[in-house]
Amino acid sequence: MEKTQLKVSTDLQKFIEKFEPSKFKMMTKGIEIRGINDMHRNITQAKDLIERLDLKLFVSHNAEMLSYGAFEVNFI
Repeated sequence: MEKTQLKVSTDLQKFIEKFEPSKFKMMTKGIEIRGINDMHRNITQAKDLIERLDLKLFVSHNAEMLSYGAFEVNFI
């Protein structure tokens, strides 16, 4: 179980280093990226980065998050 947690943390750290979000909040299941102006472009870039680096992460968003310019990147 510890190896899985370490791998997930490493994947999230790789994502943060490459995506370079200006504002984000750590959560138990991942991060919430805030203050996004072009939501569609940033979500697409995040998904592409996750796929390209083969990270065990996924992007999540809903209407409430959209209202304050945010989306989440969570562990699988």
